Amino acid sequence: MRNYKNITIAVSVSLIFVIFYNITAFAFNCKEIRSDVIRLHVIANSDSQEDQSLKLAVRDSVLESGKNIFDGTVTPKNAKEKIIPELDNLRKTAEKTIAENGYNYGVKAELITEYFDTRIYDEKVTLPAGKYLALKITIGEGKGKNWWCVMFPALCLPAAESTDSNAVFSVFSENNAEIVTNSDNYEVRFKLIEYIEKLKERVDNKLQKVDNEYK
Repeated sequence: MRNYKNITIAVSVSLIFVIFYNITAFAFNCKEIRSDVIRLHVIANSDSQEDQSLKLAVRDSVLESGKNIFDGTVTPKNAKEKIIPELDNLRKTAEKTIAENGYNYGVKAELITEYFDTRIYDEKVTLPAGKYLALKITIGEGKGKNWWCVMFPALCLPAAESTDSNAVFSVFSENNAEIVTNSDNYEVRFKLIEYIEKLKERVDNKLQKVDNEYK
């Protein structure tokens, strides 16, 4: 009986260790994936039909105006060098599009690190939850639904209608490319990572709020 209990404990400990190892390894892969990606994030003024249509018009004009940074040559390593000098031009392009459509919303263009939930791009590429480097375009109050895509690897060229999966395999390691293109095999782990990253984001936000209150 004692031997049976010892075997049960040993098996349980081994199982816990294997699960912990797998989750830790997957979390590390997700961290690598996030570090290899730049997102493009366009946020509408509101959820009205007019503002949502305007968001898409701004998206198209920004993609067209910024062809030189949406061609796959801008990477996380050179993003600041390449994107920051273009921010003013992208802002002016967005403002011009907005004015041409009869609105006078302001625009904020910035290169920031921000949190994203787990997202599936074009039903082919799944990106894990967490913080990503992003080119963010905010229209007006920025209270509407957003449009996003993957700027690097180059998955949102003008029109942003198709996904070139080859771009994923040219950027990510073989293992990480397998993860993002075969998400069904990692569904539970993706959900667990999202839970962990959401928790971290909430804690970070609360700490930031406390820090701001004491400044």
